[in-house]
Amino acid sequence: MTVLWIHLVFVYVCSFLSRYFSVPELKNINYIKPNRWMTFLVILSFVIVSGLRRNIGDTYFYKHIYESNEFTWDYIFAHGDIGFGILQKILKLFTDDSQVLIFITALITNVLIIVILYKYSRLPELSMYVFITSGMQIVSMNGIRQFLAASILFTAIKYLIEGNWIKYSLIVLFASFFHQSAIIMIPVYFIVRRKAWTGATLMMLLLSVFFTFGFDKFSQILFGAMGDSHYSVYQGSTEGGANILRVAVYAAPVILAYIGRERLREIFPQGDFIVNMSLLAVVFMIISTQNWIFARFTIYFGLYQLILISWIPKLFTEKFQRLVYYAIIICYFIYFYYDSVITLNIQYRSNFF
Repeated sequence: MTVLWIHLVFVYVCSFLSRYFSVPELKNINYIKPNRWMTFLVILSFVIVSGLRRNIGDTYFYKHIYESNEFTWDYIFAHGDIGFGILQKILKLFTDDSQVLIFITALITNVLIIVILYKYSRLPELSMYVFITSGMQIVSMNGIRQFLAASILFTAIKYLIEGNWIKYSLIVLFASFFHQSAIIMIPVYFIVRRKAWTGATLMMLLLSVFFTFGFDKFSQILFGAMGDSHYSVYQGSTEGGANILRVAVYAAPVILAYIGRERLREIFPQGDFIVNMSLLAVVFMIISTQNWIFARFTIYFGLYQLILISWIPKLFTEKFQRLVYYAIIICYFIYFYYDSVITLNIQYRSNFF
């Protein structure tokens, strides 16, 4: 964990300085243009830490698969997620070193995510801090293919906000070549492109509760719809559900956004779409208390919470903004220690440092 602790401090300091030395956005005073050099250091830290690891989650298995296969076209089409197969095929033309695969995927994933966060976050250091302390970066080192797809999907936020369904869908289709589950984001467009906190919001929450209590019946229908796809194997999972604490962590920003909903619309007009995406993360996290596999869907929605959390302090009066800011820092630090050290006992390893 030593590397991750150093990484956390370095990222927070650099992202804070990127805001401190920023300039106001001329078109919208509620946005800022972060300092580019500090932003570059933040990206560099994320890419190095994620890209030079040799363990955590499925990293070993991705490396083993890369080293033990030639990625013929027959192999690629037989195993699905052909975009990721083609990526590996291309890399194999240059090297058999599996660390290159880990580094390239980390480079693409982190650059795309951080660039979007800097574009839409009000307090970028909070977004970067929560990216690490919420455990999302660690998850990105585990579900490599899905997080790569999620980072590609995240770039579609521009077209989600603008209401350009065609361009949004093209990005979703491209992301689905890296992880088939990304295709669910096409109908999601029509769910989130509406004002937050309406009857639809209540309906989503009620459906998640009904799904949770009637999980056995609903899961049979859902997994049955997957047919013989390689995701249907999770139907028989006996690994249990997600910790209820994770539900609380995902729900907290949404609850605060509800409390300050009028102020959020005033300073962040596009915030309704971000709130709705964040709410879907809560919905899937509630459902995942019955089967952990549903927590994988929060990868697509949780990234929007990183934007939302950066606006939360600004929803309060100036007198309380600093208190809320430090409360977020402390609470996520405690969660990070509990989740990564006590619960998961993460041991970061690298052949480079």
